[in-house]
Amino acid sequence: MKAGIIFANSGPFSRPELFGRLAREAEECGFDSIWTVEHVVVPQPHMPYPGSKDGQMPGGDNVAIPDPLIPLAYAAAITSKIKLATGIVILPQRHPLYLAKQLATIDLLSHGRMLLGIGSGWMKEEFEAVGVDYHARGARTDESIQAMRALWTENPTTFHGKHFHFHDVKSLPKPAQAGGIPIHIGGHSPAAARRAGRFGDGFFPTIVDPEKLKDMFGMMRDAAKAAGRNPDTIELSAMAAAKADAVKAAQDVGVTRVVFGPPGSDPAKLRAGLERIANEVAKA
Repeated sequence: MKAGIIFANSGPFSRPELFGRLAREAEECGFDSIWTVEHVVVPQPHMPYPGSKDGQMPGGDNVAIPDPLIPLAYAAAITSKIKLATGIVILPQRHPLYLAKQLATIDLLSHGRMLLGIGSGWMKEEFEAVGVDYHARGARTDESIQAMRALWTENPTTFHGKHFHFHDVKSLPKPAQAGGIPIHIGGHSPAAARRAGRFGDGFFPTIVDPEKLKDMFGMMRDAAKAAGRNPDTIELSAMAAAKADAVKAAQDVGVTRVVFGPPGSDPAKLRAGLERIANEVAKA
């Protein structure tokens, strides 16, 4: 079972000293990946977060959330093996030409360790703040995935969609990873499951309940088969509590990477917490 750490850039980990310690010590303890999160702004007020019972975002509205990519470039310089992942980038809020270049750059600097987790977003007010049509986010997400993959593998690249258009452009450098950067689809909705089946190299639902995960994975597999893809090639990740039985339950429904929150923010205790998860939980 692979193990990752999510929320790697938020709250106290927005500080460079603690973020750097988390990245280095997670790598030393055997974690395969660190995952950064994104909100460019948090408008006040905003619609309830659909992933919690009380409608509150993890950490609340006042938690610091740095840009998800810049910390990963920093981590690339101070680590050598751990994968550098976004969990997630709100894809429809970004232009694929810029994002593809940024991601290719980090992948090159890290010698092929970038992993792109994407979502279509949920906060309508954030879309309004950045001037992007909230109701077009699904279509923009699908087009962006296709456009970036073309930019990573073709030279020159042409793409014509409803939302993004470019013709005979050169985007260099290409990623270090042959075929481009793996794209893992995040989300907890049937639309996210279908998108993962059609386009994903991986699927990372924001769900911890094993039965709900099983349902999501079933929808993903059906969509993959309908698209002529082999669903067994789509890597399955999920969040879980740092308990051996939670990891076993996720494994039983097909998960091959479990992603945990950081085990506290006390620098003196961080390594011991990471070692406990790596040795007593993830390998249990």
